[in-house]
Amino acid sequence: MNKAELITAAADRADISRKDAEKVVNAALEIITEELVAGERVSLVGFGSFDVKTRGERVGRNPRTREEITIAATRVPQFKAGKALKDVVAK
Repeated sequence: MNKAELITAAADRADISRKDAEKVVNAALEIITEELVAGERVSLVGFGSFDVKTRGERVGRNPRTREEITIAATRVPQFKAGKALKDVVAK
């Protein structure tokens, strides 16, 4: 399912226009993104939580030359599924 299909499904399920559903989905994604950028955690009980993980600096290799390179530290988004979501998917 892509974003357009999600918007259509949300509009059908909530019995609202596709335009309104698009506004809601876009707003939710923007809010989650803004909170993660600010270093905050977003927790949706029963679904899961979004967090930012700091990946430390590490040594890697250039596959072409086999030369060692340093890969800089970075922040990456992380999603951890909640128990209720895990239980439903596992069935």
